[in-house]
Amino acid sequence: MIDRAGTGPLRRLVVLRHAKSAWPVDVADHERPLTPRGRRDAPAAGRALAEADCLPDLALCSTAVRARRTWELAAAEWGTPPPVRHDRRLYAAGPAGLLTVVREVPAEVETLLLIGHNPGLEELVLALAGDGLDDTLERVRTKFPTSAIAVLSWRGTTWRDLGPGTALLTSVTVPRGAKK
Repeated sequence: MIDRAGTGPLRRLVVLRHAKSAWPVDVADHERPLTPRGRRDAPAAGRALAEADCLPDLALCSTAVRARRTWELAAAEWGTPPPVRHDRRLYAAGPAGLLTVVREVPAEVETLLLIGHNPGLEELVLALAGDGLDDTLERVRTKFPTSAIAVLSWRGTTWRDLGPGTALLTSVTVPRGAKK
């Protein structure tokens, strides 16, 4: 089923929505911190990615505090985290802006982790997925909550080959950390 998406190596775009964040009245949106639940869920997301054998070669992360902290806590669950690029363009970006940044990724990266915000991430997943396994598309259409992970698989020579309808949505997971 994935072969219809093109030729080249199998690539994966792993989309992670930042963990649950607080809404303090005296803090700018870009600076919002994670809540206690967010600080529990972000490491759970890291563990879920490791257990699914979905560790990235590179991570692209929004510069917002809540996204950066999600990355730090998730990556701390892995032996050696991959390189990360913090990119301000990912903050409050729509699907077209997100895809522009993704298409700049070097061809040698086969699994890319994208950490950012809704509604852009949800819209990107739905735009890229030409099909989905089981009920994955419906799950994303219904809700893509904080800490949600969507995995899109596709074939392409470079990341520039990724476009609307070219990927298969293979999984959607919403890891939750245990309360202490």
